[in-house]
Amino acid sequence: MTQTTQLSEKWIKASILGTIWASSEIVLGSFLHNLRVPFSGNILTAIGLIILISASYKWKEKGLFWRAGVICALLKTMSPSAVIFGPMIAITSEAFLLEFSVRVLGKTIPGFVLGAVLAMSWNLFQKIFNFIVFYGYNIVEVYTNLMEYAQRQLRLQFDVVWTPLILLLIIYALLGAFSAIIGIKTGRKLSTSPAMKLKENNTKATNLFHKKQNSAFEYSILWLILDIIFMISPLLLISKINFGLWVILVAAIAFIWATRYKRALRQLVRPKLWIFFVLITMITAFVFTRLQSQSMSTFNALLIGIEMNLRAILLIMGFSVLGTELYHPKIRKILSQSYFKQLPLALELSLESLPAMISNVPDFKSIVRNPVQMIYQMMAHADSRIEQIRKKGNKPSKTIIITGEIGAGKTTFLQNLVQELKEEGISVKGIFSKRLMENGATTGYEIVNIASNKSYPFLGVEKKDFANKIGKYFIDSKGLKQAKKTLRDIDLSEVIIVDEIGKLELRGDGWADELHLLTQKNAAVLLFSVRKEVVNEVKEKWNLIPVAIFEINETTSLTKKQEIINYIKQTSAQ
Repeated sequence: MTQTTQLSEKWIKASILGTIWASSEIVLGSFLHNLRVPFSGNILTAIGLIILISASYKWKEKGLFWRAGVICALLKTMSPSAVIFGPMIAITSEAFLLEFSVRVLGKTIPGFVLGAVLAMSWNLFQKIFNFIVFYGYNIVEVYTNLMEYAQRQLRLQFDVVWTPLILLLIIYALLGAFSAIIGIKTGRKLSTSPAMKLKENNTKATNLFHKKQNSAFEYSILWLILDIIFMISPLLLISKINFGLWVILVAAIAFIWATRYKRALRQLVRPKLWIFFVLITMITAFVFTRLQSQSMSTFNALLIGIEMNLRAILLIMGFSVLGTELYHPKIRKILSQSYFKQLPLALELSLESLPAMISNVPDFKSIVRNPVQMIYQMMAHADSRIEQIRKKGNKPSKTIIITGEIGAGKTTFLQNLVQELKEEGISVKGIFSKRLMENGATTGYEIVNIASNKSYPFLGVEKKDFANKIGKYFIDSKGLKQAKKTLRDIDLSEVIIVDEIGKLELRGDGWADELHLLTQKNAAVLLFSVRKEVVNEVKEKWNLIPVAIFEINETTSLTKKQEIINYIKQTSAQ
């Protein structure tokens, strides 16, 4: 992979997590679905939740869950399966719900348990929603009448309509809570254990997922627009034109889709579709002729059942063909220039990692015998894979670390250094933090853009409009955004300075992603200011091999400054 170096640390880790999740979906999903195992979808969701929760004990960055969910969803939709939007919506929704819970409650046991319960319960709500979307509100009437009929026949004294749904919701919630507990247990074990070696011995997955990309299908924006019209127009006309004409319209659209798209044709030849067609039609006819207070003729009841099924076929095929056209290169280009501009690169990394991940999914007997060990093994492979990527992607950079105790004068040293470098005609860019004092006490910090000399509020002891917190200080989200933008917009320069790298960045916040990108740029010198107690952690996190580490204090700062200036001049002359 040639573009790994452009990815932030957060997206690299999300790519690996999403790939592990997808590999379990691919390998175990096929096995479970082929055996018709009950609740197979919930079992796969449980595995995904365990993977995400266990990973969070080693990888602390915020936003990993939803990013991994997006990656996994995209990998699933690139498989030969004709079902596109259902798995994509389910996987991304589960990841976002888990992300939401840990953002509110933190990465705590309650946060993980609530997130897993919400994510698992989403499966039930999505199934109900899908039935209503595909078959229309008539499906609700069919279900309600059947439940009321069962209540009368069994002579039950309570409302039975909601009982099956409540029982299912309880089962889903318990399974979600159990998944969270397993994930927590696995994460704690993983955080104290060494990584395992990653095997690279399977290429089947690469061929499988590149199969579609190598096809000769001609994408078309015009066809994408027509497909949307074809899918929506029959739904709008369903009650406004003659039923016979409406059936002909749906049949014509289905024929067009089946002719152009293999996905749509595969939907039509599935036996399961036609079994459901007959079953839904017969049940609907029974309900509307026998169980409703105002019964109708058998013919009209059959027409309602046929209408419901044709509506479902239209939407199922419609979503399939939209999924095909959305792979248009122009659409992917627009995506690559948006907020998700790192997503295509992360997906490319996932495709590169997928064969090894699939090859390391244990066999089913091993999973049944020890499911916790299976998750641990997969996560250990993820840890090994991230180290491989770091070693492969990182370019050697000329990095100098300025360190010292709190209040040792690191920022003052950098300010004086910047001034002298500018006087020497050396280009300097980056940021440093300016301490704000009031009555001899520190009240906060500002971020100063070295190139423009503009300053932005960053940390304060008063909450005001500030968001997150680090120690006793509240973080100004606007100031943080400006600092991140400053570092991201830096072009190649002779010297790039980043002041006060510490615990905020080590936990994946602050400008952690920007530091990862800066270490990949071919700048002459990177000058980082790091608190003494976290120097080793910073070196390890960003794979830094500094050319020098200078510890600053009042007596040595002048000599250190001259050494750095001399080194920068020598580097510039090379």
